[in-house]
Order: sequence, then C-alpha cells, then structure tokens
Amino acid sequence: MNKETFRIADRACTIYRTEMPEYLLVQPIDEHDLEVLDTEVETIQTLTKMPFSLVAFEIKDWQSELTPWAAPAVFGKIPFGDKAVETLAFVEELLIPDLEQRQLYEKATMRCLLGGYSLAGLFALWASYQSSRFDGIAAVSPSVWYPLWIAYAETHTPSTSAVYLSLGDKEEKAKNPVMAHVGFCIRKQQELLTEQSISNILEWNPGNHFQHSDERTAKGFVWVINQFSQS
Repeated sequence: MNKETFRIADRACTIYRTEMPEYLLVQPIDEHDLEVLDTEVETIQTLTKMPFSLVAFEIKDWQSELTPWAAPAVFGKIPFGDKAVETLAFVEELLIPDLEQRQLYEKATMRCLLGGYSLAGLFALWASYQSSRFDGIAAVSPSVWYPLWIAYAETHTPSTSAVYLSLGDKEEKAKNPVMAHVGFCIRKQQELLTEQSISNILEWNPGNHFQHSDERTAKGFVWVINQFSQS
C-alpha cells in the first residue's frame, strides 16, 4: 500500500492507496491519530481482504471543527464551536473532488465510508444525517454525550446504510458528569438506529476512552466494510 501526503486548501492530508480499491475510508484526525495511523491501516489490512484506500485529513481545532453547534465547555475552559458544517463542506466540495480528479476515487465503483474517534466519531454520525454521500459510518467512541445530541438524533434520520458504534466499558464511569452520560446516550443512539431500520452494532471495548484508538477505529471501519462485502 502506497502512502502519500499532500495539502488541499490549508489542510494536510494523508492517503494510503492500493490498486483498484473498492472502498474509500475518510477520517478526520488530530496529531495523536496521525501518530498511530500506520498501525490503524495495518490493522485494517489484517482484518479484511477487501481492497481499500484511506484518506485522513487534519483537524486544527478539535473542539470547534467537529461539532455542529456551539456548547459550553465540558472539560477545561474551552467551549465547543459550530464549524462542523465547514468541515463537511471541505470533505464534499474539496477533498472528494480532488481525489476524483487524481483518479483515487470513483463513485460508481467504490463505496465511501466516513469514520472517526471521539469528537471525530460524533462528526461522522452527524454527517450521516446531513449528507447522503457516505455509504457507511464508523463512529468509534463517539462523543454522543454532546449537549443536545440525542434530542437531534431523535428528530432526524441518517442517510446511510450501516453505522458502527463502540464505547470503552469504563467510559460511562468517568468522573465528569456530562461525559458519564455517554453510556445512556450510546444505547439510545443504537435504539434509534434500530428503529430506523439502519444496520448497526454497538461494540464494547475493554478500557477507558483513551486506549487503543487505532485498533478500535480499524475494527469500526472493517465492520462497515463487511456489511457490504457479505451482502
């Protein structure tokens, strides 16, 4: 698998590409994700034989660019922003067209999957309600505790075929009362998806939120791939 870095607008992007891929995996990342991205891709390769390419793009302001509406700070003093709309526009209007121009993505022959970890997982979920671009979603330890998220999910329907959800089994035991609500929220999220007849799974991983993000994300993408490759 070939690895290449490039820039689109002001964002650094990294793509892992193979010959004749059937899936394009799209993932917003921060510096930590970038450090373990090689391992994530290697793990995906060990878990599936389906040919895929993965493109990751940098998020500069994690607490603003991935959240759909503003909210007060939950940890620390930095509040959340409302720039998810701009991030989704980047994916749909710049990133994917650029890949198409480079002949690295062809909509007619490839499925496009969006995934991410933590707030990037929330962004992936939210994007599925906003856009029909993505065939499947890998929302790995998604921040569904986000203020008003469940109220939003209760009144909207995703435009996607399959959604992977996961959580660390210690995450709902967090000392922060808002984040400790994540267990209830993730169960409610799965319940809503099931009621909407969207293929889904909720996988519980051992540990807290900060463990094995690369392995967990890899498993998420592979589950979504399998929903199509086995159908």
